[in-house]
Amino acid sequence: MSRPLEEYGLVGDTETLAIVHETGSIDWLCWPRFDSPSIFGSLLDPDGGGWSIRPSGASDGHIESRQFYLSGTNVLLTRFHTPTGIMEIEDFMSMGLGDHHGARQLVRVVRCRRGHVEATSNLLMRPDYGRGERTVECLVDDGNSIRLSSSGEHEFELTMSSSVSLDITSADNGDDPTPVTTSPLSATFELAEGESAFFALGDTVLDQAGCDEASRQTLEFWRDWSGASTYDGRWREHVERSALTLKLLTHAPTGGIIAAATTSLPEVMGGERNWDYRYVWIRDASFTLYAFIELGYLSEAEAFTEWLVQRVQTCDRSGDRPPLSPLYDLDGNAQIEEIELDHWSGYGDSTPVRVGNAASGQLQLDIYGEMIDALYLADKHGDGLGLDTWQNVCVLVDWVVENWKRPDEGIWETRGGEQRHTSSLLMCWVAVERAMRMARHGGRPAPYEHWRAARDEMHACLVDEGWNDDLGAFTQTLGGSTLDASLLLMPLVRFVSPTDERWLSTLDAIGDRLAHGPLVDRYDSTATDDGLDGDEGSFTMCSFWYVETLARAGRLNEARSMFDRLLSYASPTGLFSEEIGPNGRLIGNFPQAFTHLALISAAVHLDELLA
Repeated sequence: MSRPLEEYGLVGDTETLAIVHETGSIDWLCWPRFDSPSIFGSLLDPDGGGWSIRPSGASDGHIESRQFYLSGTNVLLTRFHTPTGIMEIEDFMSMGLGDHHGARQLVRVVRCRRGHVEATSNLLMRPDYGRGERTVECLVDDGNSIRLSSSGEHEFELTMSSSVSLDITSADNGDDPTPVTTSPLSATFELAEGESAFFALGDTVLDQAGCDEASRQTLEFWRDWSGASTYDGRWREHVERSALTLKLLTHAPTGGIIAAATTSLPEVMGGERNWDYRYVWIRDASFTLYAFIELGYLSEAEAFTEWLVQRVQTCDRSGDRPPLSPLYDLDGNAQIEEIELDHWSGYGDSTPVRVGNAASGQLQLDIYGEMIDALYLADKHGDGLGLDTWQNVCVLVDWVVENWKRPDEGIWETRGGEQRHTSSLLMCWVAVERAMRMARHGGRPAPYEHWRAARDEMHACLVDEGWNDDLGAFTQTLGGSTLDASLLLMPLVRFVSPTDERWLSTLDAIGDRLAHGPLVDRYDSTATDDGLDGDEGSFTMCSFWYVETLARAGRLNEARSMFDRLLSYASPTGLFSEEIGPNGRLIGNFPQAFTHLALISAAVHLDELLA
């Protein structure tokens, strides 16, 4: 039985992250970065490897524990209440290590706060999604430092350091003196009140002084970062946690922001809607820049802008393929092969477990609107786009003008065939409209009249073919008769006034047919052929969009009530996944960047309108 996602927190160092269960088990960690193969993967298979620290003799269901973050930080505390005392685990990934600066460490500090406790640590590394072999080697005779290495395609070495002795149980490896083991590195130790022990997994040996310094600098880093936020509204705690989560999902060396920390957490328990989200989606671009700019994190906005500019400058101009891919890896590679890990059972027995994402080869026209809207925001709030970048923007807009009538897979990356999606056309309109603004206000050269004619034709098509009189709403596809929550973007991107009669009718239709209180489905999966079996939960991102559109429509009391109710679905540590299931539990990849971006936007706008 897979553990509920609500019971997890996460720690990270803006290169990778670890997902930690409230019983003290790290069930997911990819090394050395987000999109690398996992070394701990028990989140997706019982034999995937992990690292547990817990009171000795305790097992799931027989231990009282709770999990929370130290305020303003991504330092996670797990507290155990045992018959003999109180034990805490402080988990973090180092953000600066003094004399060890640049060495990366996952640190676990165990403390006895009252009474006395006996605890056990068990670490089983299963490299390369459980497919690789690991070797272990004692670095010193007392067993406090262990080297772990992985051979094969994804080779690496890590060092396990501890203030207590580590036990190795190895398999018979013949004449080779290096142990190959499928047994955990284990340690059992006792702590009296006020005593502590530490464990660290990373690039180098860590001693007690280095551990103390890592803790101090990491707390200081996160508190300085969260303290720089300019948001001081009604939902400070939720906005701060969302911002800290987005920072954890940011890859500092490149500036890219991954969509989620995990792969193949199902949208339908036991179903096939399982995707790898450890990549950078162009779709997130404008929402990400808006959130960082609105909260005052301009350096993060600038770093992501640079990542986007590199994608524009290296876009495909051959004419054989669309110039942009919907998603890229952290280095900007667009060719991402999707494979299935047949040896893993999946979260909640939901298969297949996928690595990579075939959506990278889809035509998704909406991404051009999100990309150019993001560059428009960067141009407006930053130093302005460079001359070469503007020329490449013109290439993208010209391509949109020539191709906006094509069917595509759409914003939801369906696998049921291409259609004329209304939201795709909406964002093509955004692409041209924002580029026209940049040309006009920046005095930049552009085929302005040609663009304006295309923009106006798109607008007319949206109004005429995207509207259904019988439904009294804009529709999922042009000439269609079904609803889609992606149309909540219409007032958010300023295509229509939030109080326009047609829009209000559409908003009511979405509320009547797709909403369950504050929870909004992205579409009616029984009426939409998306090429996949099974129903799904409510899309949390769309739920926050719904709150924001209600607020912009002037329905402030309803919006505030919906927002507060929606926030109650967060995990105890304030995290959201991609969806909320029919039973009210978190499902889908976790945590989801787009959800937290939509939360920030809804909070900011609701605050402004309630002022």
